[in-house]
Amino acid sequence: MRSDPVDADARADEPLRKVLTTRLLYFFILGDVLGAGVYVLIGEVAAKSGGAVWVPLTVALLLALLTAASYAELATKYPRAGGASYYATRAYGPAIGFFAGFCMLAAGVVSVAALARGFAGDYLTALVSLPVVLVAVVFLVLLGLLNARGIRESTRVNTLATLVETGGLLLVVGLGAWIVVRGDGDVGRLTQLGTDAASPAAAVLGGAVLAYYSFVGFETSVNVAEETLDPGRSYPRALFGALATAGIVYAAVGAAASAAVPTATLAASDGPLLEVVRTAGAVPPRLFAFIALVAVANGALLTGIMSSRLAYGMAREGLLPAFLTRVLPARRTPWAAIAATTALSALLAATGEIDVLAGTLVLLLLAVFLIVNTAVLVLRRDRPAPGTVHFRAPTAVPVLGAVSCVVLATQVEGEVWVRGGVLMAVGAVLGALVLWRRRGRKGTADGAALPDGDRDGYGDR
Repeated sequence: MRSDPVDADARADEPLRKVLTTRLLYFFILGDVLGAGVYVLIGEVAAKSGGAVWVPLTVALLLALLTAASYAELATKYPRAGGASYYATRAYGPAIGFFAGFCMLAAGVVSVAALARGFAGDYLTALVSLPVVLVAVVFLVLLGLLNARGIRESTRVNTLATLVETGGLLLVVGLGAWIVVRGDGDVGRLTQLGTDAASPAAAVLGGAVLAYYSFVGFETSVNVAEETLDPGRSYPRALFGALATAGIVYAAVGAAASAAVPTATLAASDGPLLEVVRTAGAVPPRLFAFIALVAVANGALLTGIMSSRLAYGMAREGLLPAFLTRVLPARRTPWAAIAATTALSALLAATGEIDVLAGTLVLLLLAVFLIVNTAVLVLRRDRPAPGTVHFRAPTAVPVLGAVSCVVLATQVEGEVWVRGGVLMAVGAVLGALVLWRRRGRKGTADGAALPDGDRDGYGDR
């Protein structure tokens, strides 16, 4: 069925609305990085590394900054929705572009579904008892509607939610300090690095793999670069500012929790920060449960925005069905991509199979980050458009970023490699089919590079 060129659905040749300022983008990134992960992360890191949880957190931040610099260069050079998929397509062609986008999309959809299940789980049960599946599906529908209403509205909600969740983390820091001051804590645990099963070096690396996941929210922001008013100046400031803020908060939270609560207790708890609240005894656990719910909801909202923009960008590039390029004419939001990604997340949340894929998220992201770090070097052959202001990382940074991805991948457990390998194999096969299809349609003999005249990467719409 042929679409009228001026029908009610605006098409991909009309860009998304630019509304994000540096401040809104900063809170977007900070809100995603300071998401739900930290509320359960500290205990897992403590189990791997011992009481000195601030050490792997710091290492993870430094490793994340390497890849973040690569994203800053590419996002300011190519401020387009699609993120890693778009960069990989420009550097390596549609097959690798599809593979990168598939990995990001799979990670994003599964992450949103898992957060929806988390929202409907223990923290909500502390306030009210409702069916988990029903709450998860309704929760996702409401987030999808907010996403479709507009990026400005979504980021305003994110700003408020980020202040709430940051306040909750600062509350933990304050309560941990109070526990130590009154004599019930032990600051000596902050120097205890290593466990009975791991040497200090192995403990740091193993803990850094888990801690790394808490910083990777920054990659979602590249998918809204097209909606940023001045990405060349705003994006690097917002990105590095948000990561620095998150790093300071995480280190403080880790130190406070470890000093206030025995390492074994943290490691055994599904809600380690709630253990700090209970030990302090000065704040109602129900209040902290509410704060945790805000954090979970905010993480799901921002990841949902990323997933929908990524699907939109891939469709505009010809890697997904063209239907997903449809946007609301007044709101300028990609409603079709939002509906599709929300529906997939709701299906996963309703089936209850989220835990099977959750462990593969870090592995999928490491594969994407490896591609992005190498794509930076390949794409330096492209000259930016005249007058374009973009960030440029020192050459050693993306090289070290790529090496860090390989090193961290060696620490991923074998079972996760099996699950992640299956997903990546599916992405590779589908990517090969995309390449075959584009070769047939364009008649190109080599799909590894974009054809002349299609430097924008979107000629095959």
